[in-house]
Parts: sequence; C-alpha cells; structure tokens
Amino acid sequence: MSAPETKGKIFDGKVLRRILKQVAPYRRRFLWTGVLVVLLAGLSWVRPYLIRVALDDHIAVGDGPGLLRIFLMVVGLIVVEALLQFWQTYWANWVAQSVTLDLRAALFRHVTRFRLKYFDQTPVGQLVTRHISDIDGIADVFSNGLLNAVGDILRLVVVIGAMLWIDPVLTIIVLLPIPVLLVATRIFQKAIKTAFVSVRNEVARINVFVQEHVTGMNIIQAFGREAAEREKFAVHNAAHRAANIRSIWAFSIFFPVVEMLSATSVALLLWLGVDGVANGDLTLGVVLQFILYVFMLYRPIRQLADRFNVLQMGIVNANRVFHLLDLDERMPEPSGASAPSNSEPLKGHIVFEDVWFAYTDEDWVLKGVSFEVQAGQRVAFVGATGAGKSSIINLLSRLYEFQKGRITIDGDDIRTIPLDRLRASIGVVLQDVFLFTGSLKDNITLYDPNIPHERVEEAVDAVGVRDLVDQLPGGLAYDVKERGVMLSTGQRQLIAFVRAYAQQPGILILDEATSSIDPESEQLIQAATERLTQGRTSVLVAHRLSTIRDADRILCLDAGEVVEQGTHDELLAAKGAYHRLFELQFDA
Repeated sequence: MSAPETKGKIFDGKVLRRILKQVAPYRRRFLWTGVLVVLLAGLSWVRPYLIRVALDDHIAVGDGPGLLRIFLMVVGLIVVEALLQFWQTYWANWVAQSVTLDLRAALFRHVTRFRLKYFDQTPVGQLVTRHISDIDGIADVFSNGLLNAVGDILRLVVVIGAMLWIDPVLTIIVLLPIPVLLVATRIFQKAIKTAFVSVRNEVARINVFVQEHVTGMNIIQAFGREAAEREKFAVHNAAHRAANIRSIWAFSIFFPVVEMLSATSVALLLWLGVDGVANGDLTLGVVLQFILYVFMLYRPIRQLADRFNVLQMGIVNANRVFHLLDLDERMPEPSGASAPSNSEPLKGHIVFEDVWFAYTDEDWVLKGVSFEVQAGQRVAFVGATGAGKSSIINLLSRLYEFQKGRITIDGDDIRTIPLDRLRASIGVVLQDVFLFTGSLKDNITLYDPNIPHERVEEAVDAVGVRDLVDQLPGGLAYDVKERGVMLSTGQRQLIAFVRAYAQQPGILILDEATSSIDPESEQLIQAATERLTQGRTSVLVAHRLSTIRDADRILCLDAGEVVEQGTHDELLAAKGAYHRLFELQFDA
C-alpha cells in the first residue's frame, strides 16, 4: 500500500507539472515572485560593470567626484537588490506555505474517507510521514527550488552574455572548463537521485518504528524489552545515517570539482589578462570585471546543484503524496439514482441475508449469516473469541465491505444508504475506547455543533457519571490528554456511553462495552443501558452473559455461523452452545 519509490527518471516532468498545478489559487503572487526573480537576474551584470568604470575611468585618472558618484550608484544598487530579494523570498515562502496548507488538508480529507482495511495494512508512521515531512519537501520546491533555479539559470545567461559582449575570445577561453562541469553535474544528479530516495525510505521506516514503539511502550517495559528494542532502533538509525552519508559523499566530490574548475577559469583569465594589459589590449578594470563575472558564473552553478537537490527531493516526496491522493480506497457511495430519497434518521429494522465476509481473500469470518432485527428490539450476539461478533457490527456500520449476500436497514440495501446518513444514525460503544486530546466535552460531542450543551449534561446524568465529572478539575472542560490517559479504563468506557447517549442514535451498538467495567460501574452501565436502549434498535456484543439476560433475542455464533438463537431462557433450556458458554462463565 505504500507509494512506489521512484528510481527511474532523474527529473520527472509529469510530477513537476502536477506540483505546479497546486499553485493555481495563488498564481498572481507566484507570477510576481517570478518577475522579481527575472529583475534580480537582469541586474546581476551591473555591479561588476560599475566597478570596472570606477577603476578605469576614475581611479586611474584620480577623479574623486566621479568615483563618489559610482560609489553612490553601487550603494543604491545594493539597496534595490536587497529590497527585491526580500520580497522575492517572502512571496516565494508565502506561496509555499499556502500550497502546503491546501495539500495537507486535501490529503487528510482524502485519507479520512478510506475504508478501515487500508489502515489495517498500512503503518501509521508511514501516513504521518506523508502528511508532514513529505509535504514539507514539496513546499521547498516553491520556497527554495524552482524559481531560484530559474533565477540562477537566467543569471548564467546574463553573465555569459555580458562577457561575450566585452570580449568573445577571452570568454570562450574562460569557459573551456564548463563541458567538464556539465559532465560532473550529470553524474552528480544520478548519484543524488538514488541517495535521496534511500534517505526518504529510511525516514519513513524510522517514523513507523518510533510511532509503534512509543504507542506500545507499556508492553516493552512490562516485558523488559528495552535493550532489545534499542538494538533494533540502532539498526534503523544506522541505515538512515548510511543513506545520508551516501548523499554527503556525492556533495563532497561535486563541490570540490566545481571549485577546482572555477580556479582553472580564473587562472586562464589571469594568464591571458596580464598579457593583454601588458600589450595594451585590456585594462585592469576589464580583467577585474571578468574575474567578478567568473565568480558570479560558478556561484549559480554551485547553487543550481542545491536547487536541483531541493527539486529532486520535492519530486520524490510529491510522487509519494500524489500516489496516496490517487489511491481510491474509499467505501463506495451510492449513486444519485440508487440512493434512497429519504433523509430521515434510520429506524433500525435490520436484515442480514446469507452474508459472507472475509478480511483477506476467502478466509471467511462470516459464513452465510442470516437474521432479522425488528426496529426497537434489543438483540445480543454471543460466542467465543473469533466467532464473528465484532465483524457483524463492523459490516453494519460499513466499516468493511462484505463479499456475498445482502444487508438491509428499513428495507433499503445498506450499500444504497449514504455513509453520512448511515453512520449518523448509529451510536457505537466499543470495547477499546479511544479519546482524543482535548476536553471531556469535546470527546463527548466529537466537535458536533448540533449537540447542545444541555444534551451533554443530560447524557452525563442519564449514564450516571455526574459524580465522576464533578470530581475532575474543570468538569466537562477537563483535558483528558492523548488517548485519554488521564482517565482509567473504566472511566473511559463510561465516557463512551455518555458519547453514545448524547448522539441520540436510531441504532445503538454495544461491542462488549462492559468488559472493562468494575462491578460498581457495571451497575451504572446497566441502568444507563436500559434508558439508552429504550425505544431504539440495540445490537449488543456480549462478553458477560449476565448483561444480556433481558435481550429480546440472543444469537449464538460459532466459527462465523449462527448456530442457535432465542431468548435467554429458551437457549438455556435447549442445552446447546449458549448453555455451554453460560456454564463456563458460571463455573469461572
């Protein structure tokens, strides 16, 4: 599921064109930035020219006032260049950050619509890398890559043009090392391309490793695996260093080559220049002007290598981000023609008709499951671990797509019901409760503006956690921190019940919701469950059979099949699978 690691093209024009499309909303400021780049490049020849005039026309003849005029012109030129450079840098970075904002928002919006199967198969650290460092690399294309590279190229053209205008023969001789430089640059490009892909791969691997191990730190410490995991991290860290050293090696060779060729050009210039001055063919001002032009010539070439690195890294990053944006892992939405016109909340008449489901290939988790739940009924599912209980509720919320059969709610095929309407009608309390960083109230409402504060207060009272909320500093404004670590497992479970109550869903799903609750809290939950399930369809996945005695119907699953169903008393009297589960819990 990860993005392909590009190792073919040194410069992928198709990806670059797609990067440039991201700047469309900001094209006016981007174009003005380009104009400033052109102006700066166009002024690059002026300063050496003024220095030549100062030397030949004023210093040589002792013209103090004329020299002062040239000095003031140079100062004015420096001020103008500084102002142009400021606005060019500011606008380029403004555009880069705006593109980053849009692209990161689009990527997050796209990924949040993916089906859960994708997240089951993709490391979290990899997705974090795509959203943060990869998109930052794309921003560098605009802030320090593309326009600056264009400016460097224009500066080269202007400088070489000025040199040819002054003395074509001397210019050609000075440029003799350039073909060698072009060959060296081509070799450098190939080497740095491979090195950068390797660096990005290692960064992604480190992100995955760190995210996974920080999340599972309690397991690492509980089993005394700190030393072993440090050794594993050392391997990833060393691989990352090696990848960076390979890129540094390429730089370490390329830049000395550029300096050596630059020195060769200056040596040729001095050799010919001294002879020309002695013969009267050249002036000292022209020689000095040429020396300055040579330095100006090789500086953009060195910078072009850096710009190319930024562009190369940006293209590698963009290729990975665009690959993720191009993935269609969304749950299929119904078309306008097939979607039911009714937008009212679902009442909860649920029918499974010969449903088959597998998480991978044909490793069936559910095998021909059929049952019906009338609107307003309380139906419970029991069975051993892996029997398929949680898979049923996952299909009901369309978190996964089943392969065979049919599921209907209120007579409509579940695949024709818009996801927003379907999930807005279902309230879920899972066994593993996830709380986000933020206040207790925000975790209850999930930032839904349609849930008023009064309903939150009502939910707190209905579930019976008023004492818990009042004991917390700030009450509903209490910051639960990342993953709700400031609350116990039982407290998080109770908050999940408050969350479900506040949503007032038409269908309620409780997935082993009391498995982590102590006996005292279980009494609170049972009372709240009675109120919460009254008048609405309720699907309960039970671990403690004592919590489902009053269910209208109990379905017992074994190896993905419904083996029996009925009321609590009926199933006990049948002496079947449910009776065996009940006896096991009673004996325990």
